[in-house]
Order: sequence, then C-alpha cells, then structure tokens
Amino acid sequence: MSRRALDELKQQIPLRDYLEANDWRPLRRLSRGRWMGLCPLHDDHKPSFLVDPSKNLFYCYGCSRGGDVIRFAELYHQVKFLQALELLRQWRGLAPLLHEAAGFYRMQLHRHGEAIAYLHQRGVRSPEVIEHMRIGYAPGDCLRGWLTQLGYPFSALRQAGLVTGVGYDAFVHRIVFPLAGNLYGRSISLSAPPHRFLPGAKGGLYAWEQVRRYPEVILVEGLFDYAVLWQAGFHNVTCSMGNHLNAYQFRQLRAGKRTVYLTFDTDANGSGQRAAQALSDRLKEQGVAALRISLPEGHDPNSFFVQGGDARQFQTILEAAQP
Repeated sequence: MSRRALDELKQQIPLRDYLEANDWRPLRRLSRGRWMGLCPLHDDHKPSFLVDPSKNLFYCYGCSRGGDVIRFAELYHQVKFLQALELLRQWRGLAPLLHEAAGFYRMQLHRHGEAIAYLHQRGVRSPEVIEHMRIGYAPGDCLRGWLTQLGYPFSALRQAGLVTGVGYDAFVHRIVFPLAGNLYGRSISLSAPPHRFLPGAKGGLYAWEQVRRYPEVILVEGLFDYAVLWQAGFHNVTCSMGNHLNAYQFRQLRAGKRTVYLTFDTDANGSGQRAAQALSDRLKEQGVAALRISLPEGHDPNSFFVQGGDARQFQTILEAAQP
C-alpha cells in the first residue's frame, strides 16, 4: 500500500470516530480541541489517554503508547500492520451503513406494538435501558428502501448482510441490538431461528469500555440478561453473547485486576455450568479472580427477574458466589 493510500485511509477514518465506535468516551476537554479519557489499551483508572482530533493522533501518559488510527487498531485488536489495515478498510465501509440501519430500527421500535410487548415480556420496560442499549426493531420489508433513498447501493447492503441476495431484509420481526461492527437480532417469532448476527465477528465484550473500570464485573451470556441487570442497577455488567468467549473477549477480561462473576445460564443439560467452570479455570490461570453464580435451577438472569426476582435477591446470590 502506497504512502499516499495510507494517508488517504487515515483521512477517511477520523481517530475519534473510530475510538468512540469501540466504546471509548472523552472525559475532559483540553485546549486546542484535544480530549482526555481512560486508555483503552491498559487498565486505566484516571484519564491518561490524550486524543488530538486535528492531528488524528493519540498518546497515553500511562502506558506510553501513541500514534495514528492504524497504530491504535494494531494495539487495540492485537494484530499486525496489514491486518489492522484490513480491519480499518472494513470498518470504513461498514460502520456508516450499520449506523444508519441501527438508527432506522430504533425509529421503528415504538411504531410497532408487538415489539414493545415482546420487550415487556422479557422484562425490559425502562426507557433508560432502551436508550442505553439503543434497542430497535426490524419489522422487515422496509430497510432496503430507506437505505437506498440515502444513497447506499444494493451491492453494499447485500455485502453487509442487511439484505438477502434477492433483496429481502435479512432481519424480519427481530429486536435489534447494535454492536461494535455488527448487529444482533432476536426473533420475536417462534417460527424463525431465535438468534442472528450479520456476517463477521461478534466483536468484544458488550459495552466493555464502560465496564472495565469496575473492580467487580458481572459476565452474562445474553443481551436480555444484560438488559434486566442494567435496569436493576447493576451497571458493572457485560455480555459475551454466548457462553464461549472468543480470544479477544478473553484478553479483555484478563487485562487488569478485577473479580469476574460468571453468571451463565443454569441449563438442564449442564452446558452453561460447564462453560462457566472452564472459563473460571482459565481466568484463574491468568491470575484473575473468578466466581461462579448459582441461579435457581433452570434460570438465567433474564428469567430470574421476569419471574419476580429483584435487585436485593440477586445481590444475595452474588454474595454467595463460589470459586
């Protein structure tokens, strides 16, 4: 890749936009338009990460690392230079499109009573958690027209996985949760597969940049588990979207000193408990304190709250967690 092409790529991807897409948040404004925030590259407890949007550069006074958006992608995703370039090229094309799609789905949520009824059925009632998670709804048969009006070609929609090869919306009758670089759709219909992601990786732990500063972190399997816990006041919760963590998610958990409460589903076949035990052993090998939560048999955090559990009762269960 030529120097000119590299410079063009960096100009097309503002560093701050890429940081915020990966859950970084500016905390303090400095002179000349610069910002300070917690460093996403190490276990930071006070703002030490300087971002200069005018120069598209960053520097951390805590871990002494800095550079441009390509260097950040290398460090953050722990990949080599060429892999970082590919990740950035993919993000450049996909991020604006997914942002528009997620915004459209959010507009649809309160226009469809069946979507709100399903959220209530799953215990999600607070406008604050809906706003926090940017929850939307895909009714189907209308996203393509909206995005086409905005100027996105059909080929881009198909490549992103938002529409099928013949032009139908990929998400139909699904509650939609935006992720970093992906969308997750939960079907409200029993006749369709319950879970669907767009093509590509599911990414890191959900809302990790907002959670990693806590000394105690609650890890759950599903986004509805996350929603009811956050709604109940447990803002130190994150989600792996399944009980098997990818390598990136595991690196996130093991970086820094914290206690991780593994709150996986209590499945009849024991798969959730086995996954929690295996993850607990791996974390302990890395020096991370891990405790397993024992929910009542047959429950996950979502069903626990839906069927009458409250924050006080869940706190008692947390305090009884075992290694």
